[in-house]
Amino acid sequence: MKNIDRIKLKDRELILIGTAHISKKSIELVNETIKKEAPDVVGVELCQNRYNTLTDKKKWQNTKIIEIIKEGKAYLLLTNLILSIFQKKLGSKLDVLPGAEMIAAIKQAKKQNAKITMLDRDIQITLKRAWAKAKFREKAKIFYGLFEGLIITEEVDEKLIEEMKAKDMMTHMIDELGRQMPDAKKVLIDERDIYIANKILETKGKKIIAVVGAGHVAGIKKHLKKKQDIKCLEETPKKSKLLKTLNYAIPAIVIGLILAGFVFGKSIDVGISMLLYWFLINGCLTAFAVMFALPHPLTIISVFIAAPFTSLNPTIGAGIIGGYVEAKMRGPKVKDFENLNQLITVSGFWKNGISRILLIVVFANIGSSIATFIALPYLISLL
Repeated sequence: MKNIDRIKLKDRELILIGTAHISKKSIELVNETIKKEAPDVVGVELCQNRYNTLTDKKKWQNTKIIEIIKEGKAYLLLTNLILSIFQKKLGSKLDVLPGAEMIAAIKQAKKQNAKITMLDRDIQITLKRAWAKAKFREKAKIFYGLFEGLIITEEVDEKLIEEMKAKDMMTHMIDELGRQMPDAKKVLIDERDIYIANKILETKGKKIIAVVGAGHVAGIKKHLKKKQDIKCLEETPKKSKLLKTLNYAIPAIVIGLILAGFVFGKSIDVGISMLLYWFLINGCLTAFAVMFALPHPLTIISVFIAAPFTSLNPTIGAGIIGGYVEAKMRGPKVKDFENLNQLITVSGFWKNGISRILLIVVFANIGSSIATFIALPYLISLL
C-alpha cells in the first residue's frame, strides 16, 4: 500500500507509515491501519514535550515565563512557536490541525489496547543542536525561511500535500535542504532518522506500527539494519571555548579601554567621553531595537539604562531585564497562554503578551550585541 512499508526485524514485524502532518488522508490511513493490524505497540514521531503540547491544554498556563527568560530558552520557545504557526497556517487551509495524525494514532492505539511509545528526540535538544551546529549563513536562511513561511500566500490544497508525501518529491526536498543547509539538515533530518530507527529497534513487541513523517521513511529504513548508540545524539552542545573567551574578553577590552582613557588620555575628559559614548550607543541602539516589539514605555527605559551594564556582564543580558520589566508591567493573562496555541499570523506575535515578551528578549539582546561592536571603534578612536 502507498506510504506503508512492511519490514521484518528478525522475529518481529514493523509497519512504517509515512505521513504528512497536515493531511486528512494521513489521519484516515493511520486509523485504518492500526485498526486493521491490531499491533502490540504504536510508536509516533513525537517527543514527550511535543506530545504534552498537543494534548495538554493547560500546559501553557503552567509556563513560568520569567523562568524561561532566565534559563535562556526564549530563543528556543520563539523558534518553536514560529514553526508551529507555519504548520498551523498550512493546516488551517485544509481544516487539519498539525500533528493530528499523531494524535489519531495515539487514540486508535488506546482503543486497540496497544502500548504507545514516543520515538522522537526531545524538540529542545534538536533545536539547540541545530542552532549550535549551523553556520551563520545557515542560521540566517533558517530565519528567513521561517518568516517567509509565515507570510505564505500560495494556495495549499490536499492534492499538493499528497504530492509532497510522494517519496521522489520528498527525497528531492531533503536533498535540496542538504545542499543549502548541510549542517542544519544533519541535525534536523539525519540525526533524527538514526534516533527514531534505534528507538524502533529498542521497542518490544511482535508487531509494531511506527507513524512518522514521510520525509524520514527512507532514512529510518536505512538505519534499521544495525543498532547504534544514540546517547551522543541526546547531548546538548556546549559553548565553544572561543565563544566563552569572547564573552569575557570583550567586556574586559571595553573596561580596559575606558580605564586607559582616564589614565593615558590627555585629560580626564577623554575617559568621560568614552563612558558617555559607551552608554549612549549601547542604550540607544538597544532601546531602538526593543521598540520594534511595541513594549511598555518603562520596558524601553529599562533596557536603555541596563544595556551599558549588561553588555559588560556575560551572565545577564539586556533581554532578561527588558523581558522581566515587560512581564511586570503588562503581565501575561490566561488568555495569552491559551492563545499561544492559536497563533497563526506574524502580527499575532505583537498582540499576544507571551510572544511579545519573547520578541523583547530577542530584540534587546541583538541590539545590545550590535551596539557593543559599533561602540568599540569609537572608544579606540578617542585614545
